[in-house]
Amino acid sequence: MVQVASLFNQLLQHFPRAEFAALVKKHGAEHAAKGFTCWTQFVSMLFCQLGRADSLREICNGLACCLGRLVHLGILKAPCRSTLSYANEHRPAALFEELFWTASARFRQQQALGGRKHKFRFNNKFLSLDSTTISLCLTLFPWAKFRRAKGGVKAHVLLDHDDYLPAYVLLTEAKRSDVKLADSFALNPGSIVAMDRGYTDYALFGRWTMAGIFFVTRLKDNAAYAVLEEFPVPANRGILADQIIRLTGTRAQSDCPCLLRRVVVWDADNQREIVLLTNLLTFGATTIAAIYKERWQIELFFENSTWCTPLDVMEFRGSIALNRLLVGSLDGSVRPRIARHPFCVESRERPHRPASLATVLAESAARQWSG
Repeated sequence: MVQVASLFNQLLQHFPRAEFAALVKKHGAEHAAKGFTCWTQFVSMLFCQLGRADSLREICNGLACCLGRLVHLGILKAPCRSTLSYANEHRPAALFEELFWTASARFRQQQALGGRKHKFRFNNKFLSLDSTTISLCLTLFPWAKFRRAKGGVKAHVLLDHDDYLPAYVLLTEAKRSDVKLADSFALNPGSIVAMDRGYTDYALFGRWTMAGIFFVTRLKDNAAYAVLEEFPVPANRGILADQIIRLTGTRAQSDCPCLLRRVVVWDADNQREIVLLTNLLTFGATTIAAIYKERWQIELFFENSTWCTPLDVMEFRGSIALNRLLVGSLDGSVRPRIARHPFCVESRERPHRPASLATVLAESAARQWSG
């Protein structure tokens, strides 16, 4: 095979052909195939993501303009729209799901995705839990309404701080409560979870403490508690108070009877006090403050990541839904509604229209990637 040092080819080198062929054979993905290989399908859909193509026409035309340069990608010619559509509809999505997990495990073992920016002395698994809302058009998705003139779905994310990639993602309707889905994530004993006040649930804290799972969050202003012990605070570390407390609210006492820790930290940047609540009784107060500060990485992850566009949601139909390399699973109440939603009239008519500006841009991007 001819090797060309294009950006696209360098990216594809992270997916060994022998490993890919073994997965194709395992899942029988090319059974009764007549020339259109799974590798060509994979390259086409990867180009769809990199070139931000939003139709089959843009994918196929973008690859077709690079004829003569596709051989170094492992394909001989650009696919036809009908061929690619049929493959997305009928080939097993489990192939691409296993490909994702295989590549993810390899990258994490090689630390190719980067390591933890903040080095802690503890060896516990460190995770952050938060959610973000993905806006959707109410005209296309009336079931997604959660405000008067706004619709969307919500992505609940458990971020692994070893490499700042999601350990789990759960998509639900946007009106679903964050704290009610906190039990949906499987956590191992010894894990440390950092989260904001939106996940305050004393019954949840009690269950986690009994299971050996640690948490660091902010204490609500109206929380009722009694101070049982005061610890000396380190000098010049921004720690104002370090206390062992017990919740005194009638419901809180029964839900979370265990001892907790209250740490007050001075935020010099915003000139305010931050009151933290945790069940980590043996860690230093400065370490607890650093754990909560590291939680900001999940906010940066939301800011820098492209999760899901309305077009992505429209393509969650049948098997093509699972061909999207999403980590985690779709909530049972969202998946059937998305799968039943038909394409809008504009989407059905689009392949018969003249090439749009987006098509031209996709073809230009294809030349850049293959050049």
